[in-house]
Formats: sequence, C-alpha cells, structure tokens
Amino acid sequence: MSYILTLLVIGLVLLFVTLGSGWIARIPLSYAIIYLIVGIFLGPQGISIIDLRPGAQFIERMTEIVVIVSVFSCGLKMNRPLKLAYWQTTIRSIGFLMPISIIAIAAVAHWFLGIGWGSSVLLGAILAPTDPVLASEVQLAHIQDLDELRFGLTSEGGLNDALAFPFVYFGLFWFKDSNFDNWFQQWVLIDFIWAIAAGVVMGILVAKAVIWIGDRLQNFRSVDNLMEDFVGLSTILLTYSLTEIVNGYGFLAVFIAGVVVQRRYFDSQKQLSQLEFTEQIEKLLEVATILLLGGLLLIDPLLNFAFAGLTVAIFLFFIIRPVGAWLSTLGSHLPIPTRLLFGWFGIRGVGSIYYLTYSLSKGLSGDTGEQIAWITYIVILCSILVHGITATPLMNWYECQFKNNCPQVTEK
Repeated sequence: MSYILTLLVIGLVLLFVTLGSGWIARIPLSYAIIYLIVGIFLGPQGISIIDLRPGAQFIERMTEIVVIVSVFSCGLKMNRPLKLAYWQTTIRSIGFLMPISIIAIAAVAHWFLGIGWGSSVLLGAILAPTDPVLASEVQLAHIQDLDELRFGLTSEGGLNDALAFPFVYFGLFWFKDSNFDNWFQQWVLIDFIWAIAAGVVMGILVAKAVIWIGDRLQNFRSVDNLMEDFVGLSTILLTYSLTEIVNGYGFLAVFIAGVVVQRRYFDSQKQLSQLEFTEQIEKLLEVATILLLGGLLLIDPLLNFAFAGLTVAIFLFFIIRPVGAWLSTLGSHLPIPTRLLFGWFGIRGVGSIYYLTYSLSKGLSGDTGEQIAWITYIVILCSILVHGITATPLMNWYECQFKNNCPQVTEK
C-alpha cells in the first residue's frame, strides 16, 4: 500500500510543478525546494513512506544515473570551438577553483572540526564539485546562448563531477592508510593519469563510433524521429559502461561524448530534440533523487551534526567559493558582476550524494563516516535552500542590468 501511496504522491507532485510552473517561475523558489519538502513529508519525519538510509546501494546507483545523464546534457550544450582561448573560464574553474575548494574544505574540517586529514580531504572532494543537476536555473538554457557566466557554470558542472573522482580516491586511500608509500604511486599512475586519459579517449571513440554506425545505417533506411532521441541515451550508457570496464572515469567520458555528439549535427532541429529529450530524463530523475534525499533526513542526526555541517556550509558558500572564484578569474577580463555571481553559484547536490554513497561503499565507515555523511547532507540541504531562493532574483537582475534582457510584466 505504501508503494501505491508513493506513486500517488509523486504523480501529484509532477502534476503540481508542471501545471504550476508558470507561477513557480515568478517566485524565488526552485523546483528542488518543492521536491525536498515533499521528500521530507514522505520520509521518517513525515508519514514514513520513504525509509532509506545513507549508504543504500540503491541511492548510489540512482545518483550515478542522474549524474551521467546530466553531464551528457552539459556536453550537448558546449557551443564553443575546441580552442583553449574559448574555454578559459572552464580551465580556471577546474584547474584552480576545484583544487582550492578541496584544500580549503579539508582545512576547515581538520582545524575547526578536528577531523583527520585523510577524512578531511575526502570530505573536500565530496563537496568540491558543483552540481550539474540542481543548477538548471543558471545553466545554459539554449545551445545558442553565448553568455560567459552560464557557459562557465555549465561546463564546470559537467567536468568537475568527473574530475573530482581522483581526489575522492586520494581521500579514501589516506583514510585507510596514512603511509603514502603504500599507495601514492598507484594513485598517480592509475587513478589520476590513466583514468583521466582513458575517460577522454573513450568519450571520443565511443561517440564517434555511434555516430559512424548511425550515419551508415541511415544511408539504407532513415531512423524514426521519435526513436532517434534514444540514440543519445544509448551513447550515454555505452560510453559510461565501456569506459568503466577499462578503468577510466565514466563521468568524464560521457561529458566528452556529449561534446562530440553536439558537433555532429547539421540539422539544428535534431540537435535540439536530443537535448530536450535528455533534459526531460534528467528532470524526472532529479525529482526522484531529491525526494529520496528528503526521505533520508532525520531530525536527531541533523541536530547532532548541525554545528559541523553549518560550519562547513558557511565557509564554503561565503568564503571558500567566492574567494576561490575571484582568485581563479584574476586576469580573465570577466566583468565584476559575472565574477561575483560565478563565486556565488557553487551549487552542491546530486553529485556530492553520489560521491558520498560511493565512499561509504568503499570503506568509509564508523563515526567518521557518519559525520562526513551528515555534514554532506546538511551542506546540500543548505545549498538547495540558499541557492534555490536566490537563483531566480539574481539571474533576473543579471539579465536586466548587464544583458538588457529585463523580464516584461504585463497587466491584465
């Protein structure tokens, strides 16, 4: 009976956010906040329909699927030439901002909360990547959008969910064994150099192979327009699975595959169709994931770890991300408002849940595991609320003041 009631509530939520999207878009309230409230209502603190716990394999697999679909969608939106000059914001965010964030979060966890260095680095790696799923309010809304803020946030969300993985492994190794001689060389050669290189190569090869096969088959018989949208889904699954088989980073490969696929379209309508199809899947998975997150939250551990979680959240949102973004964009010639907003929109979400549950399945346990888990959940909860409330008004202000695209209000 609880299963049927869950379906009933989810159906009502989908109906509400769909038919009410016009009103929701006018208020400083993100869809994620609505899903989270409903998830809490369905969880142990409400009517107890959802009763999952941190570390559940189902949550790990669910968030894994959400992330691979989302990073592919980000790749499809990459509308810049593949030249370093056009990707400066992305390079700065991945090469400078993400390492700065990991180190700074680890320092806060160690010096302010007394967590060991290995566990602190792991927490930094879990929380460093921005989320490509929950950032939909500020990401590229259209593949023709050339705005640097939106492009930077979208490309960052697509790439850093993949490139945080080496640091997650680094933190896990350090958590288990403080003797660097036992694992550091393996980490550099396999988990850093090989896994990243394999992700890039496989992303290119698999995407090009799918494109080549599709083009050859269409010479004999064209694919139904409706079914062609599933080519993107097959590309995601093939790229991810084959890359993981060769011990590469599947998230990175899927993002690269999205970039490659984006460049094969001569028919812009087909390009838009596949992107819209992928985004629809992403939004459906987002609903399920945030509902599950709401069901995970429990009052007692939230209160027990409130100081630790809020300490990390305050440092991350108001010091680490803004200062790191400002330092990373020095000399970039980006306007000051763009740099400030880039520093604010460091949204944390589904990617961090995946890295957390992955770490729990790979040996993170005990009191430290519980502490890291609830700090992560509290930071994500704060991010959903704070960034969800501020995204719409801040982006409206940005569009109006600096892009001459003020929303029009009509009187009836």
